[in-house]
Amino acid sequence: MTLPSNIKALILDMDGVLWKSDVPIGNLPSIFARIRERGLKFVFATNNGTRTPEDYQQKLASLGVDVEPWQVVTSALCVASMLAQKYPRGSKIFMIGGEGVQVALEQKGFELLSVENAPQAQAVVMGIDWNITFQKVVEATLLVRGGIPFYTTNTDRTFPTPRGEIPGCGAWLSVVTSATGIDPIIAGKPFTPIMELSLERLGTRKEETLVVGDRLETDIAAGHNVGCPTALVLSGVSTRAQAEAWKQKIDVIAGDLTSLVG
Repeated sequence: MTLPSNIKALILDMDGVLWKSDVPIGNLPSIFARIRERGLKFVFATNNGTRTPEDYQQKLASLGVDVEPWQVVTSALCVASMLAQKYPRGSKIFMIGGEGVQVALEQKGFELLSVENAPQAQAVVMGIDWNITFQKVVEATLLVRGGIPFYTTNTDRTFPTPRGEIPGCGAWLSVVTSATGIDPIIAGKPFTPIMELSLERLGTRKEETLVVGDRLETDIAAGHNVGCPTALVLSGVSTRAQAEAWKQKIDVIAGDLTSLVG
């Protein structure tokens, strides 16, 4: 397996490409030594907004890979940036999500509301939340039904773990969308904001930047939507059979990141 010769940079997904839960896929220090040896720039673009870029930096360091926080682009950063373009600092947000979403919103100056104060919200933001409760979903539903703008980090229906797929943000999101009949504004893949921010940080042209992921409907679709070449690795969710039946051309199909970067 060889990379196209014009490729100068990689936009890498994380879950299903680098690891499943906390279990690395392949020898990550060796993989990234090879990426650097080939002179490739890289950033990580993940729909998983549960962690901050600094958290991911520490996780990668614990696995033997040294990166800078600017190289990590999360859907949480993207949703916070989208809100900051529409709402002034101090605006009140009802958030369902983890630390990554919380920190990203707070860094943009938003006030995050408790469940008790949720009726004051000017916008609702939903990400994956390991501590989700029925009452949080109730408040989000009431707000959205009442016309409050509704945003989400991503719509991934499942989240990969070593034991298999567990409910992802999209699964919880479906509770609110089915109860309201209203779809959210989406920051993450397959939509382009996360790709555009990644390209901006790399400083490379679309045609020379390879989007690498394990999900056809998010990673590969996002690459197509923004106009980048794509590579599917078979170490996560999507299968070769699904890839061969996919509606758009995939430039490279590889077993995993090791075989992709050679």
